[in-house]
Amino acid sequence: MLAMMGCWLTASAQETVVKDGQKVTIRPTGGQARVIQLEVMNDNIIRVRATSKDELPVKPQSLMIVPQAQYKGTVTVEELPAETGDLVVPARVVVKAKNVQVEVSKETGRIEFFDGQHKPLLREAYDRPNEEPGKQFWDFTVPERELGAKGGAAVTEEMKHGLQWQMKFFSPLGSESFYGLGQHQSEEFNMYGKNEDLFQYNTKVSIPFVLSTKNYGLLWDAYSYCRFGNPKDYLQLNRAFKLYDKHGKEGHLTGTYIDKNGKKLVRDEDSIYYEYGYPATSEIACKTDNGGIKNLPQGFNLDGANVVYEGYIEPEAKAFTPPVGVSSDDVEWAPTPYQFILYYAGYVKVYIDGKEVVSERWRTAWNPNAYKFEVPLRPGRRAHLRIEWQPDGGESYCGLRVAEPRDVYDRQSLTIWCEMARDMDYYFIAGQSLDDVISGYRTLTGKASLYPKWVLGFWQSRERYKTQQEIVETLGEFRKRHIPIDNIVQDWNYWKLDSWGDHTFEASRYPNPQQMLTDVHQMHGRFMISVWPKFYDTVDNYKELDKNGWMYHQAVKDDIHDWLGFRGSFYDAYDAGARKMFWRQMDENLYSGLALKGTKHSTLNSQLSTLIDAWWMDASEPNVRDCTPMWYRKALCGPTALGTSTEYFNAYSTVNADAIYNGQRSVWKGKKDEPRVFLLTRSGFAGEQRYSTATWSGDIGTRWEDMRAQMTAGLNYSMSGVPFWGMDQGGFCVENRYVAAQQLFDQTGQENEDLKEWRELQTRWNQFGAFIPLFRAHGQWPLREIWNIAPDEHPAYQSFVYYDKLRYRLMPYLYSLAGWAHFKDYTLMRALVMDFNGDRRVEDIGNQWMLGPALMACPVGYYKARNRSVYFPKQCGWYDLYTGEHLQGGQRLVVDAPYERIPVFVREGAIIPFGPEMEWSDEKPAELIHLYIYSGGNGDFQLYEDEGTNYNYEKGQYATIPISYDDATRTLTIGKREGKFPGMLLKRRFNVVLITPDTPRQLDLDAPEGRMVEYAGKPVIVRL
Repeated sequence: MLAMMGCWLTASAQETVVKDGQKVTIRPTGGQARVIQLEVMNDNIIRVRATSKDELPVKPQSLMIVPQAQYKGTVTVEELPAETGDLVVPARVVVKAKNVQVEVSKETGRIEFFDGQHKPLLREAYDRPNEEPGKQFWDFTVPERELGAKGGAAVTEEMKHGLQWQMKFFSPLGSESFYGLGQHQSEEFNMYGKNEDLFQYNTKVSIPFVLSTKNYGLLWDAYSYCRFGNPKDYLQLNRAFKLYDKHGKEGHLTGTYIDKNGKKLVRDEDSIYYEYGYPATSEIACKTDNGGIKNLPQGFNLDGANVVYEGYIEPEAKAFTPPVGVSSDDVEWAPTPYQFILYYAGYVKVYIDGKEVVSERWRTAWNPNAYKFEVPLRPGRRAHLRIEWQPDGGESYCGLRVAEPRDVYDRQSLTIWCEMARDMDYYFIAGQSLDDVISGYRTLTGKASLYPKWVLGFWQSRERYKTQQEIVETLGEFRKRHIPIDNIVQDWNYWKLDSWGDHTFEASRYPNPQQMLTDVHQMHGRFMISVWPKFYDTVDNYKELDKNGWMYHQAVKDDIHDWLGFRGSFYDAYDAGARKMFWRQMDENLYSGLALKGTKHSTLNSQLSTLIDAWWMDASEPNVRDCTPMWYRKALCGPTALGTSTEYFNAYSTVNADAIYNGQRSVWKGKKDEPRVFLLTRSGFAGEQRYSTATWSGDIGTRWEDMRAQMTAGLNYSMSGVPFWGMDQGGFCVENRYVAAQQLFDQTGQENEDLKEWRELQTRWNQFGAFIPLFRAHGQWPLREIWNIAPDEHPAYQSFVYYDKLRYRLMPYLYSLAGWAHFKDYTLMRALVMDFNGDRRVEDIGNQWMLGPALMACPVGYYKARNRSVYFPKQCGWYDLYTGEHLQGGQRLVVDAPYERIPVFVREGAIIPFGPEMEWSDEKPAELIHLYIYSGGNGDFQLYEDEGTNYNYEKGQYATIPISYDDATRTLTIGKREGKFPGMLLKRRFNVVLITPDTPRQLDLDAPEGRMVEYAGKPVIVRL
């Protein structure tokens, strides 16, 4: 129903306000936006489209947004006249849904958002002189060098042109905090006042969604490179400062290079921008790009070298006329905060005015990292800069740039810049909580699939198992040692060396893949395999795809050979036909074709033991070549079937996931007991959760700072709306000192200081990993199986086994959370601000979080730390998980963190169902659940159960049991079971264990003293 107020027609030939169903189109008389369209999606969401052109474009189906149900609620539209007086209010159009309202100025197009009670939430910047307006547009043409080369239809002229846009908002309610934007590596959590470049790269995942503590979110439907915060690119140092060398000479810094043999080279440096390279065989790169590492000293061997860049940087002095009698030299300007970005491979430190502003950081030379930091500098005053760099490789990277300073007003804004799109297109999502907002995100982009239960168990991986025998023996060793595990993972290069992309096992190393899969499944394991969207140009699969115009050609044209010495490229996943062929090639060689090979008259249902269980979709950014400039990355992965890669730069992993998810499901169409699809991908984008896809944080380093960065990365990724995230526990890329330490131990049995640190790092990282959605060990040598990290009696070994077993005890709890993620749009890994919004002290805490509603995990991120500071949110009291000791909320304490344990706390009112000890996720039904109740507040929990492996839940075959606790009467109610499924326990026992402040109890999961309750599906009330 559409309730209309006001007059729609104007005196002009073209209507300024037009309604069409749930859409309202406005043509402002001023401002850059000529057309603005509002569309009410539901009670909480309004879509906004805007353009500087005369008409909104007709666009294809979104890659992000799923088809939406027609809104059946009431939409009120009003035209309000201008108001004069002390406060001038321009004429505006007001569109109201149940819980969200938007006002648009008819004069300028300025937009304001409100909740259902007209409480202001977000306002565009004013369009007035000397200030950036709320909406800006620029015509954009893709540079010719970015277009790339591909078979098939050529890029049309229309595809080369689009709009670049910027939007800028302010909070009318004062300070707020921002989260989301994907997963990034600078150990930043609250993004208020910070900057983030949004593009996909190994270890970096960008999602165009931002969440506010004011309980709203913005999701913009664009796939190109974007920026959050400062909309302008980082500046070279010589563009932002006056530079002076180490002797005070103006114009440059001093670079001193000393190789491993003591050879010294000193030269002037006008900037520090050695951040990329490109192949010398690329004609277009050599013609159009003169930057990057080729400007490092030619003929100088960086491997083993020490490099120092030093001198002085001086911010521009402010124009100022001092009062009479006052010298300008006596004027002391307040410092201006400068936001730097450091790009590095090898070891690096940064000092400013003698202060270490960046402590030592390291990344392997082939996979650099970016790190951001902020330093206050006084205008007109020199500051000494010193960068110490050990490249740690013959080809390495280093860069330091700085953002153009913005005033406080601008830094407090919510500003988003988009490189290329058809129009400005975003969704404003309002809610009563951050969970409401994320639910709105999933309404738009698709519900999260219900992942297989085994996904919540432990995964063992390494780079890499090289034979069938290694796979089977490793899983067998876990079973022999009775260490719980569900999934063993085959990384890359199981194929013949020169046959990347043929999707077959090399027979000499994997003589019988079917038997390998049978062996894994007979040991109750699952098998995941790595598949890249990459093909050498000699394999038949490449040729078949290429024949249809579905392979990117730039890498082949430029004769790029990978680190193994072979040439190839990636397929165009944006083409629906290419996706179907990509899956068919996988299916024929790795899925049904492999399972049915050599059988007659068999069906998939009869060959489940020889089916691969899950897919590891690596390099899905796509990463055609490491360490290249942005423009060349676009050329390497474009053009796409939908348009230029400039426009479609960030969404590849979503369409690639579509290929696998819908491909596997098509194989099972009409068949019973269809196994659930599961994908792990190195990249991610909005909507990927609907394809049963999880993301891991890429090839991170094995450093303490890298471990800490995964905490903030995982929290912000989870708050970007995608519920399943993980990491390489222990880090992927390994420092040489750790390799040498392990080699020494293998040869002599000696545990030197580096090996002690390695073992403690692995211990702390595994403790961390036990409290995130995916519990997964992976990395380069040294080997990552726990018995290869430390001997049985070592605390590193014992700690891992403890947390692994605890994870499996928590399976009823964890699988319920997975059920909620699908049915209730729940988020498993929860920043404290999600559950304790309103306590301002939690807004910047990125190293503690809730795993579900009950458990607050507090990992340890520093070597030799045996305690850590923990903040206890004020809304409730807390219990130590291990001892049952009670602590008051609203305080910060330093708590013990011995080598073998990390602090974990339970909130008052929590209900935690602990299941039986198991070695794999479905070894035993949870016939006896130890139900721990933590008094001090009311609580509830919905136990979710189904078969755990198939799609019968889509047909309603699942069961839930509501459990509630009333603290005032100390009454527990186990409610009526709803639903059923094959194999469901008709009867079970709950051992109810009450924990109170007066009776702390050690966590006992074997035989805790409690009240035993028989349960057969009907309500049971227990007075404790």
